[in-house]
Amino acid sequence: MKIDLTTKNVLIGGSTQGLGKAIALQMAECGATVTLMARNEGKLSQTLKELNIQQNQKHKYLVVDFYDFEAFQNTLSTYFLTNKVDILVNNTNGPDAGGALEKTIEDYQKAFDLLFKTTCFATMLAIEQMKLTNYGRIINATSISVKEPLAHLVLSNTIRAAVVAWAKTLSSAVAPYGITVNNIFTGIFDTERIQQLNEFQAIKNNITPEEQLAQLINQIPMKRLGEPKEFGFLASFLASNAASYITGANIPIDGGFLKSI
Repeated sequence: MKIDLTTKNVLIGGSTQGLGKAIALQMAECGATVTLMARNEGKLSQTLKELNIQQNQKHKYLVVDFYDFEAFQNTLSTYFLTNKVDILVNNTNGPDAGGALEKTIEDYQKAFDLLFKTTCFATMLAIEQMKLTNYGRIINATSISVKEPLAHLVLSNTIRAAVVAWAKTLSSAVAPYGITVNNIFTGIFDTERIQQLNEFQAIKNNITPEEQLAQLINQIPMKRLGEPKEFGFLASFLASNAASYITGANIPIDGGFLKSI
């Protein structure tokens, strides 16, 4: 099966590194026209140069800071006035690590703005367009911690669970318009984010990062980290016509890490 996203316009958050970049590279390879979103314009410009360019593709980027919700609103509102989005990938950098006894109410509010409000706002803008064409794909990059909370990621556990519940509710409301809404439960991938979290845990456990990483990999049945391109393959499938009957789903990609059914 060949994934064909020709003529589709995709907007991807957090797309200058890690999983977001992998999604952008893969969807561009499948023929989609990509708009990147991140806060570092230098990295955006570099990533733009790496995207495959085929006939009629005119990739671009938006400079956005997901931590500045007011500015995010303004930038996205302006963008949607003159741009059509067929596929929206909600993906942001994760909130700070830490346990349940370490975070304040302000920390939770900041995480809510970062993970939930940006996802909700971008999605509702996209849906207004998608309803006019009876076609759309909303893909939320969430985490396996929604199903099995990780003690050192309380902010992510909490707010991403809210995103998943909201997305499930939304999926039923927009299904009659040919719009699908799905969540990807992200496992342990070889990304900058995982390196940072690994170093954080190594310090707390008073061991080396190498020892911490070995312990982590040992918990994964496949005994390896995921490759970002593998995440891009799944996202591209969900964005395609081949996945038109899949909606409201929570799909783990984790090498078998989750133990629950």
